[in-house]
Amino acid sequence: MKRWTLFIPFVIFLLLGFFLWRGLYLDPKDVPSALVDKPFPDFELPTLISGETKSLPDLKGEVHLINVWGTWCISCKVEHPFLVELAKQGVSIVGVNYKDDNDAALKWLKELGDPYLFSVDDEDGVLSMDLGVTGAPETFIIDAKGVVRHKHQGPITKSNWAPLAAIRDQLLNEKGNL
Repeated sequence: MKRWTLFIPFVIFLLLGFFLWRGLYLDPKDVPSALVDKPFPDFELPTLISGETKSLPDLKGEVHLINVWGTWCISCKVEHPFLVELAKQGVSIVGVNYKDDNDAALKWLKELGDPYLFSVDDEDGVLSMDLGVTGAPETFIIDAKGVVRHKHQGPITKSNWAPLAAIRDQLLNEKGNL
């Protein structure tokens, strides 16, 4: 047996170590959504407040931010006051309450304000899985035709709102030209 073949396991170990080390420095937010430029997934879910069933046609005709949130999510609590502020400025936000307790969600909205045009109860997480949600909060910007145009992972804050506002404004302008 040739002596150099004894080093093959060591070389494989070094290569695996390099790729694992490199993976530590990848930003999961750099992973694009597979849904961008594709239709928003079809759904039929009750709203938190009234229990009225909402579906994809309820989203069409307007540009919306679709915000996936939960009361168990610490980052959602950080983001929420800014969403309330955006809603007061006329930004249309639809909520997807992800795998949450309805009573806790209703209490949250009553105490912290309700920025949502409506918020659907995604108790089983089916819509969120169809959206490819990896954690809350995640926000999707959809155009008036119901097409996902952008995905933002993490909380929306004053410091990161400007690029999202530019995308939204562009979509609003496109809607006006239809």
